[in-house]
Amino acid sequence: MGKIITIDPVTRIEGHSKITIHLDDNGEVEEALFHVTQLRGFEKFAEGRPFHEMPSLMARICGICPVSHLVASSKACDMLMSVRIPPTAEKLRRIINLAQIAQSHALSFFYLSSPDLLLGMDSDPAKRSIVGVARENPQLARSGIQLRALGQEIIELLGGKKIHPGWVVPGGVSHALSAEHRDHILSKLPDAISIAQSTITWFSQQIEKFSEEISVFANFPGLFMSLIGSKGELETYDGRLRLADDQGQILEDIKAEDYKSIVAEEINPHSYLKSPYYKAQGYPAGMYRVGPLARLHLANSCGTPKADQALSLFKSLDHRSAFHYHLARLIEILYAFEMIELLLRGDDILDTHIRAYAAANAHEGFGISEAPRGTLMHHYKIDDNGLIIYADLVIATGHNSLAMNKGITQAAKHYIKNDKLSDGILNRIEAVIRTFDPCLSCSTHAVGQMALDIQLIDASGAVIDRVAR
Repeated sequence: MGKIITIDPVTRIEGHSKITIHLDDNGEVEEALFHVTQLRGFEKFAEGRPFHEMPSLMARICGICPVSHLVASSKACDMLMSVRIPPTAEKLRRIINLAQIAQSHALSFFYLSSPDLLLGMDSDPAKRSIVGVARENPQLARSGIQLRALGQEIIELLGGKKIHPGWVVPGGVSHALSAEHRDHILSKLPDAISIAQSTITWFSQQIEKFSEEISVFANFPGLFMSLIGSKGELETYDGRLRLADDQGQILEDIKAEDYKSIVAEEINPHSYLKSPYYKAQGYPAGMYRVGPLARLHLANSCGTPKADQALSLFKSLDHRSAFHYHLARLIEILYAFEMIELLLRGDDILDTHIRAYAAANAHEGFGISEAPRGTLMHHYKIDDNGLIIYADLVIATGHNSLAMNKGITQAAKHYIKNDKLSDGILNRIEAVIRTFDPCLSCSTHAVGQMALDIQLIDASGAVIDRVAR
């Protein structure tokens, strides 16, 4: 009879999930599934709320990347008000979003993935943690702490607090940047840029040790999607939406707010995570990836000198492999701090004209930006009183749902033979998920005919009743 191997929970990710690996009668892997077992439901919570509350409400979706939702939600509200925000407000929004990307990437690379990368996939699980990294390579651990701390400090200085700031608002931002805070941030950036560069150098020397993992960590032909700048450069706040294949052939290049013309969503019975796909190729063939791997694959440049130099290294690698999400994150940290420095040195960055005011002037609004994990989409509809009657959130992690399932299936088929298991094998399958850095609190908002399994268990652990849908 076939068997099921369960990894529960998946460790060193944000949120709650498990993996099931399904074996046939011969002990060979048939498929692996990534189950997201939590439901948040913010799409329904939002209904009936005044639209101007949405940015602050949506920030509560997640404590890791609240700024991402602030930005996308505020952009949707800008469209509902039919306003163009002041130029300085846009620059300040860019800065706080870049700080969000940098701190989140640092969390992913140093805290969650570096134990595998430094200590090895087969290392003692009792030591395979950030504590083990600190013991083995204290400088690497300090680097992660410093980079993440600076990203959070920038968020706090601009937004008033590190988590769930309410500073990004419909029409712009709530208050201007002070000269004191600008100068303080500028004083910290050179060290952060140097740390990011040295970490890229260190990691580039480790890559060849993971040739086997590179070959099977979600390494397959496919599609990639992200925002892109007017000159084809890396873009994290605004721009056109581009979808291309792994060879760089562009399939779609559209206004970001037209994303529903090319993207549809599917609900699977095994997970609360929605699975978006490219309409033209259907479900599930229209699988695509988003996030730093996709952004750097699609970009012809970063637009900052040191990140552009590092981008050439990324372009020389097999970017189809999800393993290279790690390098892409480090390059984006470098880019983020370089770009923040450029923006802060702008002549108008201290301008006090930082918000446009208006009532609702449209019934529908879209907000699209790049979150740490990929393209984030907020779509709202309001009634004549400005109350939300519809909210649809297409979260970055959701875009990667199909690719994560295919990736763990690929890795499981490679490593699991004849029912033979080891901690290192199971850790590698989990590590495929870690390369995507899923944020599950952000992404579980599916509504409709959802999978449901409720069990009533007595004191001895026996199941005495069950309802399943």
